[in-house]
Amino acid sequence: MSADDRIAESVKLGKPAHRALAQAGIVTFADLARWRREDVAALHGVGAKALSALAPAMAARGVAFKP
Repeated sequence: MSADDRIAESVKLGKPAHRALAQAGIVTFADLARWRREDVAALHGVGAKALSALAPAMAARGVAFKP
């Protein structure tokens, strides 16, 4: 797997979270790695459950949120 994997095809998230990420231009894990965790959490539709699903998927791909 690479950091360019599409989030929607890799992680089971609620529709509001998928929509929020897509509207922010976050489609791949590489896109997600360009964001700070706090900024992603501030997106309407992205909550603790979505972040807890994203964290292990990011780690598995060797990417992390921007510091």
